[in-house]
Amino acid sequence: MNRINAIRLTAILALLVCTVAAQAQRRNTRYVEYIEKYAPLAVQQMKEHKIPASITLAQGLLESGAGQSALARKSNNHFGIKCGSNWRGRTVRHDDDARNECFRAYSNPRDSYEDHSAFLKRGARYAFLFDLKVTDYKGWARGLKKAGYATDPSYANRLITIIEDYDLYKYDSRGMSKREARNWEKELKKKPWLANPHQVYIANDIAYVVARDGDTFRFLGKEFDISWKKLVKYNDLHKDYTLEAGDIIYLKSKKKKASKPHTVYIVKDGDSMHTISQKYGIRLKNLYKMNRKDDEYIPEVGDRLRLR
Repeated sequence: MNRINAIRLTAILALLVCTVAAQAQRRNTRYVEYIEKYAPLAVQQMKEHKIPASITLAQGLLESGAGQSALARKSNNHFGIKCGSNWRGRTVRHDDDARNECFRAYSNPRDSYEDHSAFLKRGARYAFLFDLKVTDYKGWARGLKKAGYATDPSYANRLITIIEDYDLYKYDSRGMSKREARNWEKELKKKPWLANPHQVYIANDIAYVVARDGDTFRFLGKEFDISWKKLVKYNDLHKDYTLEAGDIIYLKSKKKKASKPHTVYIVKDGDSMHTISQKYGIRLKNLYKMNRKDDEYIPEVGDRLRLR
């Protein structure tokens, strides 16, 4: 792995480690409904102001609780924008970082979306964001956190997760010029995973992804710039193994034992030594060794296996 890609992967892991456990695999109906309702407005704002539609939608979802927050329902404030010294419009009081803070109030959601764009364009601290490509939603998310849009330390990570979980990046291509769109299509042909990158999770302090239908070791190897043969070795599999949706695939070598909270495992129906080793990020040979079993051992329901 070259240095640039190593940095990229490290950054992804650092961003995701705090929220991995909380990510639901099933989509929230309210989120889907919000996206369908406001995506056209976000795209319109992107075309006028060059703010990624994915970022606008993700912020709207996060700040307004998919339109269900008190600020959104009563004041049409979808982005949690506070009054500020220059605001001359309607206001409302709401508890946030402090009690009874002043927030902007709007006549309708469209006004909130338009003011959100104006707020970012007028703010000197956000000026550097407009040097980024409209498809660089990760750069925008990190930049918003860096510029102090929110105090939540995981704010950038939460935006990125929403964008990737709900495929919001697809709306960003609608604001590109024809030339940019053509270049983006060419890039997608070379690197198809850019359109829907795998989310990276953590187990036993090791990065892993969950395989999807049609995934291969070669495809994952190209996405993460790792030799596909190494991926086979890291996961105690053989080169002819066909990946199945739901398979856990580690991006680095597993460890000799599980993390401290996990000391003993009670075998359940459907378990194998390999699935247990994948679940806890343990090298298969070490799982056999610490339990004094040979590779012919087949675990039975109720067996107690040491994990460390």
